[in-house]
Amino acid sequence: MSTPTQDQPLWRPNPARAAATSLVAFQAWAAEHHGAPAAPLAPAADDQQAAQRYADLHAWSTADLDRFWTAVTQWFDVRFTEVPEAVLADPAMPGARWFPGARLNYAEHALRAAEDPANADRPAILHLDETTEQPAVLTWSELRRQVGSLAAALRARGIGPGDRVGAYLPNVPQAAVALLATAAVGAIWTSCAPDFGARSVLDRLQQIEPAVLFAIDGYHYGGKDHDRTEVVAELRRELPSLHTVVHVPLLGAPAPDGALQWDDLVADDVAPVFEPVPFDHPLWVLYSSGTTGLPKAIVQSQGGILLEHLKQAGLHLDLGPQDRFLWYTSTGWMMWNFLLAGLLVGATIVTYDGSPGHPDTGALWSVAARTRATVLGTSAAYVIASRKAELHPGRDLDLSAVRCIGTTGSPLPPDGFRWIYEEVKQDVWLASVSGGTDVCSCFVGGVPTLPVYLGEIQAPCLGAAVESWDVQGHPHTDTVGELVVTKPIPSMPTGFWNDPEGTRYHDSYFDTYPGIWRHGDWITVTSRGTVVIHGRSDSTLNRQGVRMGSADIYEVVERLPEIAESLVIGLEEPDGGYWMPLFVVLAPGAELDQDVIGRIRTSLRTELSPRHVPDEVIAVRGLPHTLTGKRIEVPVKRILSGTPLEQAVNPGSVDNLDHLRFFEQLRVDRQA
Repeated sequence: MSTPTQDQPLWRPNPARAAATSLVAFQAWAAEHHGAPAAPLAPAADDQQAAQRYADLHAWSTADLDRFWTAVTQWFDVRFTEVPEAVLADPAMPGARWFPGARLNYAEHALRAAEDPANADRPAILHLDETTEQPAVLTWSELRRQVGSLAAALRARGIGPGDRVGAYLPNVPQAAVALLATAAVGAIWTSCAPDFGARSVLDRLQQIEPAVLFAIDGYHYGGKDHDRTEVVAELRRELPSLHTVVHVPLLGAPAPDGALQWDDLVADDVAPVFEPVPFDHPLWVLYSSGTTGLPKAIVQSQGGILLEHLKQAGLHLDLGPQDRFLWYTSTGWMMWNFLLAGLLVGATIVTYDGSPGHPDTGALWSVAARTRATVLGTSAAYVIASRKAELHPGRDLDLSAVRCIGTTGSPLPPDGFRWIYEEVKQDVWLASVSGGTDVCSCFVGGVPTLPVYLGEIQAPCLGAAVESWDVQGHPHTDTVGELVVTKPIPSMPTGFWNDPEGTRYHDSYFDTYPGIWRHGDWITVTSRGTVVIHGRSDSTLNRQGVRMGSADIYEVVERLPEIAESLVIGLEEPDGGYWMPLFVVLAPGAELDQDVIGRIRTSLRTELSPRHVPDEVIAVRGLPHTLTGKRIEVPVKRILSGTPLEQAVNPGSVDNLDHLRFFEQLRVDRQA
């Protein structure tokens, strides 16, 4: 297939298919009932007309938040046990107040499909791991029964609204059941992936003091069993708030002393009871690291997530009961929480516990083929890895069921777009998306009625007032700027845990432009309404979709006696790669030999995250700091990206310019 020019789409939706989407039906209904712009019944005559129709709908969705979000609640038949007094009582950011007085329950909506007897034996969850060829099936009726049984068991142990429930689980059906049972009783969920080391998990869970922990004995990944019993034992010792531990024996180990067996807690035939909670009642805590201090413990609400995920799954991905929704993720990434949004719209979700590259790079494409996934989500890094491995999944596998491929985690470069249309499927909707853990959703993403252009995300999402701003706070098009959101979204955090004054929350998003959410991404909004994401504008490390703060890296690395100081940078590269070097200042007398490098890598892999092991360890004479002694990260990243030193930082604010000039020379050497 020859690649179209930049002005010509790679893909256009079939007119009949576009006309049959939920988005078109929603617009027609919202035009009749809520003043949305009228949607003509005939398909758009051309790409420009399609873009204008969506732009009009998007403009209405952000100009009239009350009517738009009311329309969303009615279209998806959100069940309020107590009706709201208003939609948006206070639009000020931070602190916007959504649907005051309303009560509902997220888990009730996630299990609504099970209420229909016709769905009793239909799959709610299909599960595969590296050791299985065919997926295991958890039906809607069985999912509802297990959630009911586990919720009753939690209540029997005193767990209710406001209590915290932690999980150290991989992407398995038990994790979905545990989350829904937690939400059903009004407790607050949080999870960490089992490839996180004990220190990384404790940095998160110790902040919220869980009363319950669901924990595995180990997991299978990359063809190997990974025993986690010692890590779990350490978690139990270091979390004095725990009074209940539930053992999930994925590797068949016996339950440790004092732990409850998973199978015993989900054995009863009990209908779930859903605790009505306020709209802004916490649903879960996610973690997104900044550059200093502990990971940010982000609190998101039952109502806010429910509405945002209904909109995103039902309208932007056009998911429904006919779909099988697979997104490769771990429970430490917000995409796992978003995967469960498929249940909200009655879709079957596919959980996969294993490496996408084992036994070879094509493993995830094989999972999609075997499960007959209709919507397949992955990372930009996996697409690029597939291209470099010269895979031909469209030729070698039956991917006829796949109608949509979603990508996120980092910007998908043009070569990734080309490869998908050349080697996966010519007639597939590529929904490249970008958002964040901070809102557990997308700011910009797929629109099923719009064409797909090379290297560009289709449009801002409904209800998201996304703009690109310059440093003076002025919006612009066709120019790189800061991604900002000028109006509130229901899934924005209700706050951070242990941040009663809201200081850290404010400083994370609102300190640059008062009252405006600055996300920390470089973005271009094009004149045709598409979006290009260029990567992080701050120093957060975003690798394979999992964000880690540099402070987490420093804490581990600088425990080694040979390391006096360190600096880590994550750099998005034009070909879709991600280069993460670690610069170290050695202690007097120390040498950066293979032994020291090996101990750095091992420490980060075991104590923090294998995703954040540096690509290179480079010794430097010294690191640049501000005049107050804070090590400089963002200017170093800008210099390594090609920005001249004088434009990357005010030279007068740096303690030693020679240390900064080292990175200029390094950039030249890498380009040579």
